[in-house]
Amino acid sequence: MTSETTTTPTSAPAPAAERHEVPAEISRSWLLLSARRTEDFDRASRSRADQLVLDLEDAIDPKHKDSSRDDVAAWLSGGGSAWVRINDRASDFWSDDVDQLKGLPGLKGVMLAKTEDASHVTETFDRLGGTTPVLVLIESALGIEEAVNIARARGAFRLAFGSGDYRRDTGTSAEDIAMAYPRSRLVVASRVGGLPGPIDGPTVSSSHPVLREQSATAVALGLTGKLCLDTDQLPVINEAISPTQSDVTWARDFLADFEARGRVIRDGSDLPRLGRAEKIDRLARAFGVGPL
Repeated sequence: MTSETTTTPTSAPAPAAERHEVPAEISRSWLLLSARRTEDFDRASRSRADQLVLDLEDAIDPKHKDSSRDDVAAWLSGGGSAWVRINDRASDFWSDDVDQLKGLPGLKGVMLAKTEDASHVTETFDRLGGTTPVLVLIESALGIEEAVNIARARGAFRLAFGSGDYRRDTGTSAEDIAMAYPRSRLVVASRVGGLPGPIDGPTVSSSHPVLREQSATAVALGLTGKLCLDTDQLPVINEAISPTQSDVTWARDFLADFEARGRVIRDGSDLPRLGRAEKIDRLARAFGVGPL
């Protein structure tokens, strides 16, 4: 997956009353920002992105890797807070990335590029001190086929889909039917590995209807987040991946009725509906979505 086309974030920060600190386990929008765009770090961190990811990998030419890493480290040490996409385990830059980022106060976690083996995750996790979460970016046929083992690796936090590099690796088109298998495999692997739902790759189209449609497809397949390259996409992604207001109304009505009857199970449909209602209510509260 590449992010050379990342555009300068332009949307204004959300008003404080509209912002909700969303835990990374359920975060919907993951904004990738080139580590060279230091002038945009503060503004992007105040955007509507659930999580900000400063990109030291595809967005950075090799001759700028060291200076960009220094800039990211300085920002994270000076009050900034973000995830950082680091270079893959097989690259010449991985070791310097993990060594310089280790222990920085503003580092939320790392996104490990081009992961193809569980050992890539555990080695990264251990080198970072054994407490920093590793968001695993899977971008190849081998990575997809190893997804279950990767999801079970010590330190794996969530899986993410590097859809652009996957298409380049496999020759697959961007059509939904062609991308259903790798997306579904990440969903199943995440469940087997006991991880939160995976994060879909970015939509490069500037069309909001296309973005909304692709986000809805990802949700239908079981993905629970999406990478993005532009702050203009954030409201659409956040809305598409959140419960609808009608869902919230149904969930809270069901939960109220369930409590009113003493939490008595009446038939075989009650437990599945209870689980769905509780999930919708939990996500709605985390995302700040109210009933109709």
